[in-house]
Amino acid sequence: MTWMVTGGAGYIGSHVVKAFGEVGLRTVVLDDLSSGHEGFVPAGVPLVRGSVLDTPLVRQVLTEHDVTGVVHLAGFKYAGVSVQRPLHTYEQNVTGTAHLLEAMADAGVDAVVFSSSAATYGTPRTDLVTETTPTSPESPYGESKLIGEWLLRDQGVATGLRHTSLRYFNVVGSGSPELFDTSPHNLFPLVLEALVDGRTPRINGVDYDTPDGTCVRDYVHVADLAHSHVAAARALAQGRPLERVYNLGSGQGVSVRQIMATTAEVTGIDFTPEIGPRRPGDPDRIVASGDLAARDLDWSMRHTLRDMVASAWQARQQAGTGA
Repeated sequence: MTWMVTGGAGYIGSHVVKAFGEVGLRTVVLDDLSSGHEGFVPAGVPLVRGSVLDTPLVRQVLTEHDVTGVVHLAGFKYAGVSVQRPLHTYEQNVTGTAHLLEAMADAGVDAVVFSSSAATYGTPRTDLVTETTPTSPESPYGESKLIGEWLLRDQGVATGLRHTSLRYFNVVGSGSPELFDTSPHNLFPLVLEALVDGRTPRINGVDYDTPDGTCVRDYVHVADLAHSHVAAARALAQGRPLERVYNLGSGQGVSVRQIMATTAEVTGIDFTPEIGPRRPGDPDRIVASGDLAARDLDWSMRHTLRDMVASAWQARQQAGTGA
């Protein structure tokens, strides 16, 4: 049994590949390396450089590696940038998913775990997001992830495709010192890069309706997230019923100011964050229940906030100045 991990050379994808390997499940990685890193793929795991848009190549990989299921993480993942690049976002995330599903059908591969996003909810009007919270995406990225879920749903009706979609919230930390988040847009790398460069990290807005005035978000450790991908893949392989979507959230919010304080404590770098204006569209609070995933996907918060910051800092330090 082999699972193909699209986007398996990226930050989250490489952790998923690592988690599969830890339980003895074989993987093959398909990644165009547009944002992934060849060095993130473990030794012994085949890496095919290519795009999910290339249907013949995907079909070839599925067949040659005797793939029985797919974890689909490849895509354009920058919500803010997607507003300026909507056509690119739809091509990568919607057309790419459609091409992948076509290749899977051709090759007789009938199981997929899909990397979705909290961005499908937009700005929820509830203190705790559940899977029944209405979806209302506010960016082409969020819309493209929701359409991806619909594609899986409709293909399931048409062909019997077994599938589930995992809606991520704020994924942080590192499960291995050689793997780290290289996104130029996420909070953790922005803060850590500022400290590495001798700059002062910045908070965007301190007048939100939260206990300390800064945005509250739901942060989850990337290794915990990867563990539940393995659980989802195993459930599909065993024919166990799964929900169509799951939130991978903690149920607990953490503020930006708390992140800053924990970062100063962990790194030993004493700093007072600069204060900037709010970013347009940032909601006060987004926190999700992970109860369904805990029931079905062995989802739990195995790492504290300090663990998240410390693991991210260790990985960034090990990367040195070449990150």
